[in-house]
Amino acid sequence: MGQCVTKCKNPTSSLGSKSGDKEGGSKAHHKKSSSSCGGGHKEETSALCSKGSGELSNGTKAPDVSLETAVVPSVTRDPHREEPAADRDGLSLARIEQLFCGYKDQQDDAILEEGMERFCNDLRVDPAEFRVLVIAWKFQAATMCKFTRKEFVDGCKAIQADSLEGICSRFPCMLLEARGEESFKDLYRFTFQFGLDAEDGQRSLQRDIAIALWRLVFTQDTPSILERWLDFLVENPSGVRGISRDTWNMFLNFTQAVGSDLSNYSEDEAWPSLFDTFVEWETESRRREGQQGGWGGGETKSSTEGGGGGSQTWGGH
Repeated sequence: MGQCVTKCKNPTSSLGSKSGDKEGGSKAHHKKSSSSCGGGHKEETSALCSKGSGELSNGTKAPDVSLETAVVPSVTRDPHREEPAADRDGLSLARIEQLFCGYKDQQDDAILEEGMERFCNDLRVDPAEFRVLVIAWKFQAATMCKFTRKEFVDGCKAIQADSLEGICSRFPCMLLEARGEESFKDLYRFTFQFGLDAEDGQRSLQRDIAIALWRLVFTQDTPSILERWLDFLVENPSGVRGISRDTWNMFLNFTQAVGSDLSNYSEDEAWPSLFDTFVEWETESRRREGQQGGWGGGETKSSTEGGGGGSQTWGGH
C-alpha cells in the first residue's frame, strides 16, 4: 500500500503495487498463466500430445511423443533440460529458484514492486487483499512490496510449494491456519512490523496506515467494535498522530476482553490511555445517538468530544 502502504503514504493503495491498480500488470500475464486460483475460474490446459500408433519396419512400436506447455508465466524453460530432482519433501529447490528469477528485479536480487504486481496477477489475487498479507506472513517478509531471495525460497519451503499452482493450492490451508488463536496473534503482530518503514527507522505506524492495516488483518473475523474504533481515530486526527507497537498489540486484547457495548471495560486495568479516551468518546456518541433514536439509552459518561484532554499521542515513540 502506498509505495506498498508506507512509502507513498497512501493506505488505500495495494500491498503489492504502488498504484493499487487491480489490473496490475498487462493482461498478457493472465493469458500466459496456465492456471488460476483467486476467483475459481480455472483455465483448462490442453495436453498437446500426439501418439504414434503405427509400427516401424522392424516390427517395433513407434515411441509416444508428447509436448508440454510451461506452467510458470514469465519463466523461460529449456525443453532439453532435465527436470530438477526433488528433495525429500517432494519440493524442487531449482524450481523455486527458477520461479523467483521470473519475478526478481534486474538489478537487485529481490522481487520488488513491478515483480510483485506480476506475481500477484499470476496468482490471480488482488495485491490489496488479505491473502497477500498471509503470503507475506508465511514468507516472513520484512518489507512491503519486497521479497528477498531468502524470504521467497524459505517461504515456499514453509508452505510446501515450488510453483504458482502449488502456492494457489495452499491458500485454503493458510487461511484456515490464520484463524487459529495463536497463529492469528502471530499474524497480527507481524502486520505491525510489516507496516513500518524499516529504512526510515519508524517505530510507530502512521494513523492512516494503521487504520488500513487493521481493516485488512481483521478480514476473516471482524470485531464488533472495530469500525467504531476506526471512526474514533478518523475523527480525532490531532489527538492520534501515530500508533505504537504497545497500542497495536493491546487492541487485540481489547477486542477480546471488552464486549460490543463496552460493558466489560474497566479504567482500573492497565489499558493505554488512548483506550480510555475512546471509551469516553464512544459512550458520549451512543448517548447522543440514543437521544436521536439510534442507540438505546444506556450508561453514560460525559466527556469532551474528540477526547481532547485524555488522549495520548504515539508519534514520538
